[in-house]
Amino acid sequence: MNFGLLLRTVRHLRPTQVYHQIWYRLVKPQFKVIASPISVEQLAVSGFKTEPIPRYYCLDGNRFRFLNIEHEFSNWNYTGNGMLWAYNQNYFDFINQPELTKDEGLYWIDKFIEDLPSNKVGLDPYPIALRSINWIKFFLRNPETVTKPRIDSLYSQIKLLEKKLEYHLLANHLLEDAYALYISAAYFQDKQLLKKATKLLLGQLKEQILPDGAHYEQSVMYHCILLDRLLDCINIGERCAVNGAELRVYASKMLGHLQSIIYRDGSIPMVNDAAEGIAPKSEDIFDYARRLYIKWEALPLKECGYRRMCNDRMETTVDVGNITATYQPGHTHADSLNYELHMDGRPVVVDTGVSTYEKNERRQYERGSSAHNCVVVDGRNSSEVWGGFRVGWRCDVRCRMEDGRCIEASHFGFGKECKRRFEMNENQFVIEDWFDGEAMSYIHLAEGIDPDVVEINNAIKVERKECLYSTEYNKFRKGIVLEIYFSGHLKTRIKLEGQ
Repeated sequence: MNFGLLLRTVRHLRPTQVYHQIWYRLVKPQFKVIASPISVEQLAVSGFKTEPIPRYYCLDGNRFRFLNIEHEFSNWNYTGNGMLWAYNQNYFDFINQPELTKDEGLYWIDKFIEDLPSNKVGLDPYPIALRSINWIKFFLRNPETVTKPRIDSLYSQIKLLEKKLEYHLLANHLLEDAYALYISAAYFQDKQLLKKATKLLLGQLKEQILPDGAHYEQSVMYHCILLDRLLDCINIGERCAVNGAELRVYASKMLGHLQSIIYRDGSIPMVNDAAEGIAPKSEDIFDYARRLYIKWEALPLKECGYRRMCNDRMETTVDVGNITATYQPGHTHADSLNYELHMDGRPVVVDTGVSTYEKNERRQYERGSSAHNCVVVDGRNSSEVWGGFRVGWRCDVRCRMEDGRCIEASHFGFGKECKRRFEMNENQFVIEDWFDGEAMSYIHLAEGIDPDVVEINNAIKVERKECLYSTEYNKFRKGIVLEIYFSGHLKTRIKLEGQ
């Protein structure tokens, strides 16, 4: 173990994370059945204020398909496709997919309850949180399926979650726990639990939602996931006579950020940990919010660290920010001064994306600087990403200047100032780099993009190589990466076709 690296990592943790890392290793709450505080007859009520966003199709008969990997069910603890796949199996998103019948949903709920004594993965707090929300949605949609064994099991899982709140991780995990407690407390009409859940939820929203409406982990995918869940809290909570006025304020801010960060086609920037097919689509989120009568307006991008520049035919997302969730940077990449570029509604310069959460060579590469459209010196990363979800030393980005068509920023991630200027003109996007010494600039071009759209000045050498990039987990596309060697100053122009 590199103790210097470990020290540079743990120095950013909050005391509560360290305390609970130790506490949860010493004290391991066990699942036990607790009777629901409310009767079957009281819970046998139907409907929502409005229908939630449907889940993605992921179950066909006895075969599950998560993260683009299909596998026949064997047991709830199966980790042969990785822990994230195993977690997805225990989330129970599938019982709310439109294609699943009521009887099929009940089969899996009852099987889960029967198998619970031997289920270790399913009793981790994160799966409990997501599963409880999904079961409540199923029971609200099918009130005739509510029975005492089912609701007692559900309530007992929630009470276990209450003892295992993820204070050792914080960030989106603790927020998901708070969502689950809030929805469950409203559903079970548990006033004491509701008081605790509301305090936790509002506290975490205050902590995690930045002034510009972004979620502070700076992944637009997670922003969409957490916004969808917040809308569920409003929807189900108000259906169960819980006032959601304060939650609506945060939802409006998050919607305003999403409105500002997405591309014109509704797709999200693939920055930090992000992939398609995981979070609901932006248009579905906006439709859900309208049906809940939530109003919002686009908010200027600021604290999130991202900037957008657009004209009639081009739009770009530029990263000039620092890590805002300093004590939990697990979804952060070493991508300082990275950018994506769309032209005529088509991706041209792309991020390498995320294909896996497994702690392997590919995960380390995808978090590293060379997997992004960044400057790299001596093969180093601008921030010290390691271990799948860890960051040691972090570089400090300073935004020097910005207006509607030009952004200038720099960092010292390689010991000297690495400066970059972005400028959008009518027919081209210009990137200028300055570094006192030899460096390499990477440009990852999307599948089917001709490298000749890139014009390079002052390069020592340019190499074109095939590369793989991901827009979904465990799925790759072929593109071209330009490795541009330079010293001192580099100017790159990316031109519209025909210009």
